[in-house]
Amino acid sequence: MDSIRKAGEPMQPTHHSLTTADLVRRLGAIPAANIGDAQERIGVASGLSPIWTGAKLAGPAYTIWTRQGDNLFIHKALEEAQPGDVIVVNGGGDQSRALIGDMIGIRARNQGIAGFVIDGAVRDADALADCGLPVFARSVTPAGPYKFGPGRLQVPVAIDGVVVAPGDIVVGDADGIVVVRREEAEHVLAEAEKIEAREVAKRVSYEAPVA
Repeated sequence: MDSIRKAGEPMQPTHHSLTTADLVRRLGAIPAANIGDAQERIGVASGLSPIWTGAKLAGPAYTIWTRQGDNLFIHKALEEAQPGDVIVVNGGGDQSRALIGDMIGIRARNQGIAGFVIDGAVRDADALADCGLPVFARSVTPAGPYKFGPGRLQVPVAIDGVVVAPGDIVVGDADGIVVVRREEAEHVLAEAEKIEAREVAKRVSYEAPVA
């Protein structure tokens, strides 16, 4: 990490010289584990997993805080979220009712949504895989949701104990989810790219034939 920053001290916000699109593209090419290491292994939501093998996502967070088992505000969010957004839902960790299924998934995919991260349950896993929408959740259940509310849009939320603010960069792969604060994203990106480069070099040396 930066030698002028003592271990445990918060990263200093940086002026934005890279666009969000650049950050998403470059962070999305790095394993979530390396990004987690680059921010001292905080911001990692390893309790949320991809519901289909090979799912990956990266994008700015569009956040939702909803009552457990209720997806009214997910429908409302789809009226506002922009292409490339990752919809991040604090569903209270409830696993008794699915907050999305394939109908929402198809609609979101067609709107260009990058994927969903849900601290709760989902359903229609096979159909979501078929439509190619990356979805990370706590579990899968066939039980459907309520649609009464209440909820909040674009407020800071918590997923698996990690705070996510609107616009934070969310990256997900087979290992789980990592959240990068927008104001720290350029610093984290630089550190993560260094870590990945070192690991690639080590992997090459380990795989080289012994003379």
